[in-house]
Amino acid sequence: MLQLYTARNSICTQKVFLTLHEKKLAWDQKIIDLFKNEQYDPEYLKLNPKGVVPTLVHEGESIVESTLICEYLDEAFPGPALQAATPAGRAHMRLWSKFIDEGIFEATREISFSAMFRERMKNMTEEQRQTRFRNVGDPERRARYISTYEEGVESVYVFQGIASYEKMFKAMESDLADGRTWICGERFTLGDINLMPFVARLEYLDLLSVWIADRPRVQAWWARAKARPSFVDAIAGKLTGDEMAAMKSHGGAIRERVAQRRAEYLAQLA
Repeated sequence: MLQLYTARNSICTQKVFLTLHEKKLAWDQKIIDLFKNEQYDPEYLKLNPKGVVPTLVHEGESIVESTLICEYLDEAFPGPALQAATPAGRAHMRLWSKFIDEGIFEATREISFSAMFRERMKNMTEEQRQTRFRNVGDPERRARYISTYEEGVESVYVFQGIASYEKMFKAMESDLADGRTWICGERFTLGDINLMPFVARLEYLDLLSVWIADRPRVQAWWARAKARPSFVDAIAGKLTGDEMAAMKSHGGAIRERVAQRRAEYLAQLA
């Protein structure tokens, strides 16, 4: 049996949920409460030394990093193939995975933090906040958390995230210009799966139209993606009404400033 360690509303785990649903696989789930620092429990760190989610355990082996977990599931189990059919297609698919892993993941974390989790941390005691900062093992990631907590949308890291999303949606609109159904062609692949949770987070934060209002091909791709049963089961169906309302409220509060900062970025390019 597959065992998946995850956290509530974890974007990276949503990628794995999508893959599991597309492959029609069964699994057991264990929730890791990040706000209680359960990810730093010594037993969990044996499975995932970085202290992050998700982690997949299968036949005694621990597989970490959501992109690798999704590829593992596609290769290890029968069912619909979720990788492109040709070597060139798979290379293109992995470029989209790299786009997410090397820029969009951090962009989403910083934007989400500035919108929602920053407010949660304001309600913590100073000792609780400092403990949470200390528990972030990576110095760069700690600097990002502190900057985003202290400055919110004005943080340079949030600005970088806004720019990363602009680059991503511009590339998506370009790739989809030839009329393809999915990001790598006519086959739905891990390239689409890797994108979907991050686009969904922007939509739930009421921020998505900041980037795609003038990008009809991305809008059409997103409509197709949301219509897949796996999206409903893996993302939309796992969120409570209160969670949806909270994301929309917090994201809406920073929407105008996010749009302004995007305009600042575009002005720099001009």
